[in-house]
Amino acid sequence: MSEAATTTKTPPLEAIDAFDPALLQDPYPYFARLRAEAPVWRDPKTGIVSVSTYDLIMKVNAQPRLFSNDFSAQLRSGTTGDIDPDELAILGQGVPVVSTMLTADPPVHTRYRKLVMKAFTYKRVEGMGDYVAGVVHNLIDRFIKDRRCEFKSQFANHLPMTVIADALGVPRADMDRFRLWSDAFVVQLGGVSDKATRLDAAHRVIEFQRYFIDKIEEKRAHPTDDVISDLVHADLAEEGDPRKMDYPELISILQQLLVAGNETTAHSLTAGLYFLISNPEQLQRLRDDPSLMPNFVEETLRYLTPTNNMWRLATADTEIGGMPIKKGELILLRYGSGNRDTNHFPDADRFDVGRGNAKSHLAFGAGIHTCIGAQLARKEMNTAFPILLERLQNLRLAKGAGPLRYNPNILLRGVLELHIEFDGG
Repeated sequence: MSEAATTTKTPPLEAIDAFDPALLQDPYPYFARLRAEAPVWRDPKTGIVSVSTYDLIMKVNAQPRLFSNDFSAQLRSGTTGDIDPDELAILGQGVPVVSTMLTADPPVHTRYRKLVMKAFTYKRVEGMGDYVAGVVHNLIDRFIKDRRCEFKSQFANHLPMTVIADALGVPRADMDRFRLWSDAFVVQLGGVSDKATRLDAAHRVIEFQRYFIDKIEEKRAHPTDDVISDLVHADLAEEGDPRKMDYPELISILQQLLVAGNETTAHSLTAGLYFLISNPEQLQRLRDDPSLMPNFVEETLRYLTPTNNMWRLATADTEIGGMPIKKGELILLRYGSGNRDTNHFPDADRFDVGRGNAKSHLAFGAGIHTCIGAQLARKEMNTAFPILLERLQNLRLAKGAGPLRYNPNILLRGVLELHIEFDGG
């Protein structure tokens, strides 16, 4: 059936709740309708403008001054409304919220991104291969004799969290706390959690801030070879600002590194293994031709799109695809939809490890706000999957395991769990 095909029982677009947790489990039929019926769609219930085709998403990302990333209010509230006063009171106990990378525009965004790029240089990331491989082997050693595991919690969560903890220069012993804090930030991004969950997340955000303020002071007094120390001692003078970064700036950057450095990679590792197990002919193709590994990683990122949507804010009256847009309107870039756009990716709903243009995906965004952790995520995935496929033979879903389930979230497409069995030991 083509994207444009509908039936008499299909509800009109205006009747669909785009943020319904059930829809977020499988948004792709809805995305297909948007692309076919309304590539630029203003939801009458929320006023949010969705952009769903690959070309139009790229067009928006190519105009950062017209389509701003200053959407911090949406991240603080998790909705398009005002933040809950009880949540605001809790967050008021911490450092003020400032925009650095994700929610900043040039020249502010440019300054902070350059500083973080100095900490995550190409040379530093590319030199991490043997180190990442060691972490991968150690994690597999913990469960391989069981010949079964819950892959998300026993492997995928741990690999990127270990890597980011070591890069930041914080103890691995504290990783359980990092997991809780990362989950709290994901709740803030989600926009669909109940009040109790958001209040609990707010408390954890304050815990995160206090912990890392202590670490900042440790690094300020005793510099070390790690990312926190690099950021604490970064000289802003060459960016026209004769000072060091303060707590709000540092906490904002560290928060983004913590989430970006582990959440999306953990989801991609889990989904990638599931896609291979669910497509045995693709798994065999990859085993027969290991040179396809980098392309498989890109296809996994395209097919999952862990950052499924992202906000923008119109800074002036304009248009997208012929649709008039007013200054101040909130725009939702549907990256997950763009990555299933058949006009750019033929047979887009099929998982294909040999897809010729897989790397042109939107999983890391595009333009000046392309994810700063893209290189690190690729390094981790390209290192982990060959080892996993070598050590875990006859991979299969555990008995009773069903399709992947996703944590309902407006922005992030997060895999909850993956139970597998395998031969090895």
